[in-house]
Amino acid sequence: MRLGDIRGRIAGFGQDRSGNFAMIFALASTMLALAVGFAVDTAQLMNARSALQSAVDAAVTSTARDLTTGNATEEEARERVMTFLAANSAGGILARDSIVLDRLVVDRTARTVTASAYVDVPLYFPLFGRSNVKRIHNEGAALYSDKRIEVVMMLDVTGSMKANTRNRTNKIKDLRDASAAAVNIFLDMNAASNGRVRVGLVPYSEGVNTGVLAHTVFHEADDSIGSADAPPSLNAPRGVAAKDNCSTERKNVTGNGIDYSDAGPVTAMVNRDDRLVLCPAAALVPMTTDRSRLLAAIDGFRADGGTAGHIGVQWTRYLLSPSWRSTLEAAQPGSGPLNYNDNQAKKIAVLMTDGEFNAGYAGVRAHGSTRSGQEALSTNAALEHCKRMKENGIEIFTVGFMLEDKYLGLMQSCATPDAGGIRHFYRAANGDELKAAFEEIAGNAEKLILTR
Repeated sequence: MRLGDIRGRIAGFGQDRSGNFAMIFALASTMLALAVGFAVDTAQLMNARSALQSAVDAAVTSTARDLTTGNATEEEARERVMTFLAANSAGGILARDSIVLDRLVVDRTARTVTASAYVDVPLYFPLFGRSNVKRIHNEGAALYSDKRIEVVMMLDVTGSMKANTRNRTNKIKDLRDASAAAVNIFLDMNAASNGRVRVGLVPYSEGVNTGVLAHTVFHEADDSIGSADAPPSLNAPRGVAAKDNCSTERKNVTGNGIDYSDAGPVTAMVNRDDRLVLCPAAALVPMTTDRSRLLAAIDGFRADGGTAGHIGVQWTRYLLSPSWRSTLEAAQPGSGPLNYNDNQAKKIAVLMTDGEFNAGYAGVRAHGSTRSGQEALSTNAALEHCKRMKENGIEIFTVGFMLEDKYLGLMQSCATPDAGGIRHFYRAANGDELKAAFEEIAGNAEKLILTR
């Protein structure tokens, strides 16, 4: 055969694609099927891993919450976790009843719930003779607490909270709705047999109606209007006729300034300045688990008067102070605060206003609406009380409701610094935002006791 014929035949074989195409197509099809199978199995495993992690996290979080609220004992924790895992493997991504609880540890010292679980995921395309089942493990952990929570909410019932038809606002109604929602969230954390969360209320305007604590208030004599009046001890004899249940600042030993201590009234009573004109109808409510009483008090809020916010802060502090425990227990059993340094207690103050603090009495000479320096007195006194509350470990949340920019500083300064993803100052532009702020604050109470 001539060389040219050989070259022609080789060229012809190279140009004949029929056999090569079949081989290449078969190989490509096999590789494509393997790739698709691998992708399907990978997606299946990723989805199963994510679903398992979510189920485990939810199970330990739910169980930790039950331990925290007293709805479950530590001995019941395993059953709670298993029940929750079973509920999360009732079909869907994970096959029914496929999650297996491998390990559960309730650490009484660290107060943690840790669970390890696994699920066997069937593979559609097992490779190279491997098993057609892949086991996936995941672990989740959550903190629980047996701390008691003490909450006092200081709420603005001043004249600026009245319904306004001109601008279509009804701030006092917005406040009633928001504060009632917060009370319900706080008290929903209680088990029927364990009232570990108590809530108190301090409505305020030009003063604070002290209600069941009216006997701790020193009513200054009418014949000494504007004069210095140092408050006596609760046990000291006094011949001053009571006017109402209202309180202003507690004055110092000279009667001309403010006593910033949180000492109980046996040390010194709290003044009712003789120049106070308007006492809010709504009385304070010491801490309680009585939902109906708290909601009834809120429903009775009516707006009137000026804004002596520092007096509201003062009484918020008293209701949380262990120095007032015996007095509070005598007036309303079950309302006494725990000690500041009690590791089993978390104290929370919620301070709300819709305007500047602009009414004050101690050391202010002029009478009536012309009193000078009231804004400075009320603002500085509130800041001092806030400072001392934070030094005693009280967590302070503040809410400015339709608050002008120039009045933001006080609320921002009084608030506890943000930490752990929890904010402490809120600015609400309308009723919906006010309610959302109160609900978020109440919802964060549980998070606070689990992280601090």
